[in-house]
Amino acid sequence: MNAASSPNNSLDRAIGLFHQVAPGPALVGPEEPAVAGLVPFSSVDWPGHLSAVVFIGGCPWRCGYCHNPHLQSRRAQYHWPALCNWLETRRDLLDAVVFSGGEPLSERMLPQMIAAVRTMGFKVALHTAGIYPNRLAEILPELNWVGLDIKTHAKGHDALTGRERSHAPAAASLELMLESGVPFECRTTWSPAWLSEAELLALAQDLAARGVVQYAVQNYRVKPDIAPTAWLSTAARQQLQSWFRCFEYR
Repeated sequence: MNAASSPNNSLDRAIGLFHQVAPGPALVGPEEPAVAGLVPFSSVDWPGHLSAVVFIGGCPWRCGYCHNPHLQSRRAQYHWPALCNWLETRRDLLDAVVFSGGEPLSERMLPQMIAAVRTMGFKVALHTAGIYPNRLAEILPELNWVGLDIKTHAKGHDALTGRERSHAPAAASLELMLESGVPFECRTTWSPAWLSEAELLALAQDLAARGVVQYAVQNYRVKPDIAPTAWLSTAARQQLQSWFRCFEYR
């Protein structure tokens, strides 16, 4: 047996672990965390990091353009302990675990889940719409990065989310991020159907003035594989680029 085919070869072990099958959907009791989805490997959910993405089922808002409407209701399809066992095999292969949704802060066991993956040595990132600022404040010291949705301006917020007084918690969450020192990205899903180009620029300018340094505009798509319904003008993109240290147009 040569070295290349030896089961003791570190490269062979790494390849074998990388292809180990992630746990599949299962019947999950109501007392377990609402883990409703899993992406075993992602390079885009936390830019610059290789991550596993854990999706939490449940969100109190009803944004008409939501790209995960099946995760708006609380639902669980994966046993969290089985997922943790699988994550143990990802050590040294992945950088981080990203909690997304739905709205991951809707899961009351999220602090314990974050503690579990940090114990394994992973960094932790969060995608949130800022719906629960008190819960965000509780876990902020344990987070390495946050992607914070900035839906629209205050006047149009309720119409977009389908819920009254929805702007206040989002604004409070933004303040928490600005004061925390934790790296974060603000991002806005844009369509002229609910936010004109001029309104988007005004929103972005306010974010920049308040200290946001990383901002992304995501074109609205009816489906991920369908072209956007509209495109920002070149002048608008250039203006946005000038306001932020890091700007992405997706």
